[in-house]
Amino acid sequence: MEISVNTVLLVMDLQAGTMSRLGDTPEAKQLIAALQTAIAHARTSGIPVIYVVVGFRKGLPEIAMANRSFSALKQMPPDARAALEEPLAVFPAVAPQTGEPVVTKRRISAFAGSDLDVLLRAYKAEHLVLTGISTSGVVLSTLREAADKDFQLSVLSDCCADLDPEVHTVLLTKVFPRHAEVLTTAAWIKGPLQPK
Repeated sequence: MEISVNTVLLVMDLQAGTMSRLGDTPEAKQLIAALQTAIAHARTSGIPVIYVVVGFRKGLPEIAMANRSFSALKQMPPDARAALEEPLAVFPAVAPQTGEPVVTKRRISAFAGSDLDVLLRAYKAEHLVLTGISTSGVVLSTLREAADKDFQLSVLSDCCADLDPEVHTVLLTKVFPRHAEVLTTAAWIKGPLQPK
């Protein structure tokens, strides 16, 4: 496969808290294995890996009570809220190496309230490869915004997960293909079929 130097792999919302929602299931183990393979491929191919986590300042001042998705977080006890306050760590099994950037976002999309756009411009990125939890959350929101920003997009289907398997399937098979190439990690590594 011819690797474009303008490709970037995004590993999104892979914090311990999001991983704990999947439990210690065979599906969660398959997800981690696929992510490890995708990340290793990116690193050996010279593709930058950017990690994205959700996080807030102490006291969660970025969250407005009008925000239906996040306002419940402000009602949590202080000790529970502390887990959402910066700095947030990426799940150890897929943790960044020294020098790989970790972007903190303030909403669902990886672009919302973060400096992701600045990093992507610095990398001269044209093609984003999306992975993360959840398919209906960060992956969908980032895909829509990235499509509006004219990025070429790929989604690694086995590197995404959602608590609702039906929604996950609909997004990967019906919604995402309108904006992105949807493929497995193995297919991404193998690259496009060569003409005969």
